[in-house]
Amino acid sequence: MKKDVVVIGGGPAGLAAAISAKKEGADVLLIEREARLGGILKQCIHDGFGLVTFKEKLSGPEYAGRYIHQFNDLEIPSHLLTFVTQITPLEEGFEITVVNRDGLSSIEAKAIVLATGCRERTAKQIFIHGTRPSGVFTAGTAQNYVNLMGQMPTKKCVILGSGDIGLIMARRLTLEGAKVEGVYEAKPTPSGLTRNLHQCLHDFDIPLHLSHTVTKVFGESRLTAVEISKVDENMRPIKGSEKIVECDALILSVGLIPENELAESLGVEISPKTKGPLCDQRSMTNVEGIFVCGNALHVNDLVDYVSQNGESAGKYASHYAKGERKLLSIKTDDKFLYTVPQNLDLNANLKEVDLYFRVSNPVGKSSVSVTVDGKVLLKKNYIALRPPEMEKLTLDFSQTTLDENSEIKLVLGE
Repeated sequence: MKKDVVVIGGGPAGLAAAISAKKEGADVLLIEREARLGGILKQCIHDGFGLVTFKEKLSGPEYAGRYIHQFNDLEIPSHLLTFVTQITPLEEGFEITVVNRDGLSSIEAKAIVLATGCRERTAKQIFIHGTRPSGVFTAGTAQNYVNLMGQMPTKKCVILGSGDIGLIMARRLTLEGAKVEGVYEAKPTPSGLTRNLHQCLHDFDIPLHLSHTVTKVFGESRLTAVEISKVDENMRPIKGSEKIVECDALILSVGLIPENELAESLGVEISPKTKGPLCDQRSMTNVEGIFVCGNALHVNDLVDYVSQNGESAGKYASHYAKGERKLLSIKTDDKFLYTVPQNLDLNANLKEVDLYFRVSNPVGKSSVSVTVDGKVLLKKNYIALRPPEMEKLTLDFSQTTLDENSEIKLVLGE
């Protein structure tokens, strides 16, 4: 089987990429390891999706459904319950080895879009002491139990981490009758969106404890309690501040990591800041013909941005042709957590470049400027900026004289 574009991943990014590539005239195939399209949105029954894309509040399944209908209307072929085991570079394009119920097979593709999403950090990755009782869940696993399986994983729980999934699960479990003892966050500031802090915690009187973390779990066959400790400015537990909280479950919302095993197997360069691939404005990695989008590129806070990024990656993948690249890095200082893309290809489209960024620390009234060789290309004012809330700038570099010695920089000012 030969295709122009193969999209790996059938979540919101993969669906948008496949639809976009098909509309551009490419012969497209989508590969998804689950039995249904939609990705994580299948279990996100809360609303708040689609405010940017559709200008209305939708639940996760509703949002995914709109893209699935478009996907089916375009008659794009998909292989479900199919796992990619290997990608091998060819002289022209790539050979993708897949396995499914029909056995082992291979597909040739001119370009590949990786839309593999992200995964949750587990208890093992945050070094909590104690035994290994049942009752320790990631927030996504607890969400799967309640929303898809119809099972209650807890009656009385503690939530570690104030990420958006943790906040949403605090509300969801409360609505289902569980007692949420509190949400504990090691950082001095919350990690979730402001709207989720209000709608999920404040509205339900669920306490949020900043600068606190879980240092130990108790229980043999089932969790019976956790030890909570205050932490200092370096997030180290303060001796003597320990207290025991009885519970039957610990729900972890301690961060998401882009899923990039396939990318790394191809030699794709990974950013230490985003944990996703380095890319240019076309979402193409350092490996020619490999594009990446959505949460596999960097963890987004809005699914609308995931879809927009997928559409862009699919469009560029459909028109991919091998050619010389002139990459110019986009520079920042330590006031910024990261920017995506990290590079600008001077030989690619410069007219409409979407630049995403996060600040390192919360700031009040401020401005962000994009400068080219010291001259301001664009300046935008903000009432406030917070690390959990990603911001987007759309830039036009086409009227600017750029060469490999130019300097593009993001500057945070008052």
